Amino acid sequence: MRFKFRGTRGSLAAPGASTVKYGGNTSCIEVRSDAGDLIVLDGGTGIRELGLELARAMPVACHLFISHTHWDHIQGLPFFIPMFVPGNKVTIYGPPDPLNMTGIEAVLAKQMEYPHFPVRVAELQADITYKTLSDGQRVDLGFATVSAVLMNHPAMDFGFKVECDGKTLFFSGDHEPFYNIYEPGDEDYDDYERVVTERNAMIMDFFRGVDVFIIDAQYTEDEYRIKRGWGHSCFEQALTLAQAAGVGKVYLTHHETTRTDDQLDAIHARLQKEWSGSGVDFVLAREGDVHTA
Repeated sequence: MRFKFRGTRGSLAAPGASTVKYGGNTSCIEVRSDAGDLIVLDGGTGIRELGLELARAMPVACHLFISHTHWDHIQGLPFFIPMFVPGNKVTIYGPPDPLNMTGIEAVLAKQMEYPHFPVRVAELQADITYKTLSDGQRVDLGFATVSAVLMNHPAMDFGFKVECDGKTLFFSGDHEPFYNIYEPGDEDYDDYERVVTERNAMIMDFFRGVDVFIIDAQYTEDEYRIKRGWGHSCFEQALTLAQAAGVGKVYLTHHETTRTDDQLDAIHARLQKEWSGSGVDFVLAREGDVHTA
């Protein structure tokens, strides 16, 4: 199994001279089996370039898993060329909309409605199938399995564990460790603390020991103190989680929109010093980089 980062930016695309090294496109990861079967994780702006490449060798068959439907994870879908061409087969998996009690197809159709977009979902020509997922669901693709686990984010947000060719890859989507919203001494503190502890442990058990660990690490510790509750981890939280779960290679992604390449280089150098000897093997994800599990 191999994978390629097509988009590593969080919240908003950030093209420009200062983001060339790590990339300016939002969340998208191309995963390939040894035989070439295709899984795509998230449909941020990074999926556009993938679609252009796939269009050179059609027909296309792919399985697209959407962690959640915030804009930075779906806004590339209307520009994914294979969905416009007859003969291609695209299966889209993702969370439901619990507020409107609708499936993933309704959520994704909204961004292509007038007046937001000139082409409607009904005009797409590929064979598109939608499958709404639930927490803990395991999807057998034949060449691989993909399992979903509900993460902590201000939306229904799934992390995905891909098992393929004897290797395992986990992608967190957007995630902030569960924490107690009550203060010690409050009436509900102890009960809520038990729930938080159990949920964090359950998620960790889900990806314990995976070969590849791709996790949201958008903030520094100082930024996280201000943005606690926004649904993202800081670098130190992500690395602590990776260490506790005994995972293999760690890729820190979902880079803050305003973060330049020089700033990310400086953060990486600092983390390497601070985590030296920790046993955690990590890098910052870079758009365009190809890796083997």
